[in-house]
Amino acid sequence: MKPFTDEDVEIYIQSKVEQRHYLVSKAVEEVQKIIQQLTAEISYKAMRFQAISNSGIHNENIKVLAPSQFLITVPLRGLTGYRECQVRHWRYYTMHGAKLLSSVRDPEELHQWLEVEQFSKSLQQWHETDVNIEGDLVPAKVLIVFRELVEKSIISCNLSSKVTVLESFSSVVRVAVETSESQVEVELVPAVEIPTCWPEKARWPRCFKRWPSQEKVQCIKLCFSRAEHILMEGLDEDGGCRMKCFRVMRQMKEDVWCTGNKPVITAYHLQTVLFWTCEKYPRTKDWRCFPEAFLRLVQKLHKCVSQHFLKHYFVKNTNLLKYANTSDLDLVASKLAVFLENPVFCLD
Repeated sequence: MKPFTDEDVEIYIQSKVEQRHYLVSKAVEEVQKIIQQLTAEISYKAMRFQAISNSGIHNENIKVLAPSQFLITVPLRGLTGYRECQVRHWRYYTMHGAKLLSSVRDPEELHQWLEVEQFSKSLQQWHETDVNIEGDLVPAKVLIVFRELVEKSIISCNLSSKVTVLESFSSVVRVAVETSESQVEVELVPAVEIPTCWPEKARWPRCFKRWPSQEKVQCIKLCFSRAEHILMEGLDEDGGCRMKCFRVMRQMKEDVWCTGNKPVITAYHLQTVLFWTCEKYPRTKDWRCFPEAFLRLVQKLHKCVSQHFLKHYFVKNTNLLKYANTSDLDLVASKLAVFLENPVFCLD
């Protein structure tokens, strides 16, 4: 493999990475302002849903999956004091929120539920039949209510020229938001925040691992989004080049390896690859030399994409590529293989 020079890297960062940061920051600012207005109106109509905060590009509720694809969690209000059930009585629901008499194989998000009794305090609205079936909060029904509120609030906020509801197929409400530069697709996800309970499925931290430090682990065990935010925030406290590697890899992914508005590999996948690599190579000296560290990261990405398998960093048995288009993954893998044979940066 031909090594690229420090000058190549700096030119690429200045010409591509910094420009991307400017454009994405601007898009986040505009989208955040619109969605904050929209969710404030939703919260006014139904206090079960909380408005997102307007706290800049580092808002924990916003994930930039790609420059034109954002994911925003909308917190649910009025469910506090969560406690795990000692005995779980399985029940099943259709994707439209109707109760099923027989079991569902491999139930996914919308088949699941929370019992209202698991919360010591709950708003009366969570006991109403539009979201509740015999004491179960059914995500599919919550999503139906939320989608209707989104549609009504777009009209009452006079946002019809800026926000359009798109067809959705999963546990999100998809909207297209017009910004000054381009259109951004936003996935709105209603979510219950349970900061006092780390999921049992998340067997983390793993035994005898040196990354992250024990001090950071204690700060992290709140919820996944906050945990990921804290890990990224303090990534290079030892003076390493982890974040630099991540930013360059993300840019190469968007420019060359996996282009388009709805990429099969998102920034979240890259972040997960980074976390696994940091855990495998925890020492400061592993992240001193950018070319070596960067190629190691790309090799890990290539392996995951080639095998169509990328483990969630916290939930061991969850494959983040389970539902990805395999042909698209194979195309990305072939492009990564070409880069690894001749690692050069595209400045066009």
